[in-house]
Amino acid sequence: MDSALSFVDGTLNDIIWKLVPLFLVAGGIYFGLRTIFVQIRLVPEMVKAMSETPKGKDHDGRDLDEEYGGISAFKSFTISAASRVGTGNVAGVALAISVGGPGAVFWMWMLALIGGATSFVESTLAQLWKTKDADGNYHGGPAYYMTRGLGWAPLAAVFSVFLAITYGFVYNAIQSNSIVEAVGGSLGTDSVTVKAVVAVVLSVLTATVIFGGVTRIANWTQIIVPFMAGAYILIGVWVLIVNASEIPGMISLIVGHALGFKQVAGATFGMAFMHGMRRGLFSNEAGMGSAPNAAATATVSHPVKQGLVQTLGVYFDTLIVCSITAFIVLLGPAVNYGKDDIQGAALTQSALADSVGSWGAHFITFILFFLAFSSVLGNYYLAQANIEYLTDNKAVMTGFRVVVIGFVIFGAFGTVPLVWALGDTMAGLLAMMNIAAIIPLGGVAIKLLKNFNEQRAQGMDPVFHRDMLPELQNIEFWDGSDPVTRRSIEDRVTAHHARRAGETNDEGGLSGGFLKPEER
Repeated sequence: MDSALSFVDGTLNDIIWKLVPLFLVAGGIYFGLRTIFVQIRLVPEMVKAMSETPKGKDHDGRDLDEEYGGISAFKSFTISAASRVGTGNVAGVALAISVGGPGAVFWMWMLALIGGATSFVESTLAQLWKTKDADGNYHGGPAYYMTRGLGWAPLAAVFSVFLAITYGFVYNAIQSNSIVEAVGGSLGTDSVTVKAVVAVVLSVLTATVIFGGVTRIANWTQIIVPFMAGAYILIGVWVLIVNASEIPGMISLIVGHALGFKQVAGATFGMAFMHGMRRGLFSNEAGMGSAPNAAATATVSHPVKQGLVQTLGVYFDTLIVCSITAFIVLLGPAVNYGKDDIQGAALTQSALADSVGSWGAHFITFILFFLAFSSVLGNYYLAQANIEYLTDNKAVMTGFRVVVIGFVIFGAFGTVPLVWALGDTMAGLLAMMNIAAIIPLGGVAIKLLKNFNEQRAQGMDPVFHRDMLPELQNIEFWDGSDPVTRRSIEDRVTAHHARRAGETNDEGGLSGGFLKPEER
């Protein structure tokens, strides 16, 4: 086991993580400049886009949400948030601080701000090149835009296999591993009995949900994620209030260690940067190619809307939830940076108990269990989407679900360092493959953003029709035949004729690029 850990976390990750930061930072800056920092400019539009839902009737009298399988923009947000908001926020941040020092928090923040632009681009592309199955559910993601946008089918297949393994197996093992650590911290023991009980409970709950399909997963995550994340944020705010006088010193500690102004044993600038990047990518997944799989499931009137929603997800995950963990840890007892005697969830538990009392350790266990469970569901969905890209064989999918449950059980008994090291390896490889694909496709996302902004400037709720960008190839939808786009177009036509009947010169932005002559 030690030799395996030495190879993965030493040799392999040392090589991979010399390259990954270059991809993440260069990609984020490149997209930030090309979009004129869309991740900052359009924050209000992000909030607005998240509330969009397919309601109403189509021409045949069917409910729009019924035709689309019920996946609204908010539900797709919770699926991706379920994958993002989990042990990476509670255990992963604490692990980054204990090994990389307080400065790791600063670099997590920077990755979120820079990576917001990357997240916008990848999720917008996923919406553009999505497809639909026989049950009326949308599918899409990096494998689809690699194939349809670039013609890179071999890379798409490799990416799908890696993502299915990463999220279905490795990341789900991390979730159950962290639950065991938290439960052990609450009970004061890490006995095999405790591990077995956690493994059985979590595997049974997981099986109950994942065999029910994407709609059941979305229904669960839209309840679990907001409630548990909200409870965790509230306790974090209370910790800040209790320790208000120490906040300036904490901020100084984070920035000082991040930029190398202050050094502690084992927590140099390089360690802070590297662990901040690793835990930041594991937590918010910006540029990793995972969130686009959830983004593609949403029913929206314009691809850019899901790009904005998923960017908001990056901020929610890192700038809010991860920050809460960092504040709890850094406002708690002094941390012996660079040592492995206290790791992950146990560090967060002890810090919260120091601020609010012994019940804080049990509160972390409770919150972590549900956040980790929702992450298992979110991870499974992202993995399932890529298995479906590779094959529609029902037996393969059933077998995959069984193996997923097996890894949930395995994670309960695995060692913490090895499981996290494997997660870092897979995350780095996925990020490099995905960013290599979205950089040449970035121009498409820029065109979509320009189209979106032009409609906003004319006071319209943006709607995309593929005739607006006729040069784009292999687009299966966005032709106005789906109920949401068709309804939006018809509303525009009705408003247009109403204005003309009122003898107004305002054409309402109905350009020839939007409506065909027969529609006008």
